[in-house]
Amino acid sequence: MSNSFGNLFRFTIFGQSHAPAIGVTIEGLPAGSPVDLAVLQAFLDRRAPGKSPLSTARKEADIPELLSGLGPEGRTCGAPLTFLIRNGDTRSGDYEPLRFVPRPGHADLPAMLRFGEDRDYPGGGQFSGRLTAPLCIAGGIAIQQLELLGIRVEAKILSIGGEKDPERFEETILAAAGEGDSVGGVIECTIHGCPPGIGEPMFGGLENRIAQAVFGIPAVKGIEFGAGFLAAEMTGSACNDPFVPGPEGSIRTEGNNHGGILGGMSTGMPIVFRAAVKPTPSIALEQRSVDIRTGETVPLRIGGRHDPCIVPRAVPCMEAAAAAALYDAILERRCSQNGSC
Repeated sequence: MSNSFGNLFRFTIFGQSHAPAIGVTIEGLPAGSPVDLAVLQAFLDRRAPGKSPLSTARKEADIPELLSGLGPEGRTCGAPLTFLIRNGDTRSGDYEPLRFVPRPGHADLPAMLRFGEDRDYPGGGQFSGRLTAPLCIAGGIAIQQLELLGIRVEAKILSIGGEKDPERFEETILAAAGEGDSVGGVIECTIHGCPPGIGEPMFGGLENRIAQAVFGIPAVKGIEFGAGFLAAEMTGSACNDPFVPGPEGSIRTEGNNHGGILGGMSTGMPIVFRAAVKPTPSIALEQRSVDIRTGETVPLRIGGRHDPCIVPRAVPCMEAAAAAALYDAILERRCSQNGSC
């Protein structure tokens, strides 16, 4: 199922943007694992809409309702964890003009071709960024488990609309919004404290897993680890990170062009990756599209409430995706060392 991720720490996201609710079911979290719901709520608040002039005016509390899997002491009981987030501030009528006219840059067209008139189009349906809220529930819980292991996940904005000065990020977003346009940006995520040897060769590599989870965030269009694409312009002597003795008999590297991963496995250095987030496709400026009923070119003006830039709200989503992928890989490593799960 494409709405599911992970092997041992496995979660399935359900719902649509304007459905009564969205949510997630999490399996594989070891019994007795502590889950702090207050900390989880604080994490979700970082992603929630309607709390800044830089985001959509849609207001959702994003309060997760626990349906199963957590005991009275705040520890998992071994049953699947299921959380629900009820949708409230929806205005489906805003999307009626998009029923037969797809938005450029959005999943509207492939959804039309794949699902036909049965697709759920208000709010983008299952293709909406709204579905990153349950991703943040699963990832937020994974973050809590990683912190117990001394592993910290943190992401930050490197640029917005090409602007790299953090003091001008808000100005850049508001300027685009004032013109009825939108901007994207780049987010960097760093994982500190990951022990070496986590991950697998080839298709089970840690980069592969993280990338798969990160691309579950709808607006992500690219990802690179360590030096990334710059490595293609470097010589081997410049790109290679020399090995040096580390503390307590460990081995580390002088640099981190490899981004903490070699051969699909962690090296013990910080895991570093950057993801490119495209501009929000729903903009107020007139665009050209096609009416699928007639096949004719038509002008499209999109109404409703949309983020002029989703990058700030995507930061916790990036942390959630990375944490979920890493925690799943750690559970697999633990199972292989123990000989059973």
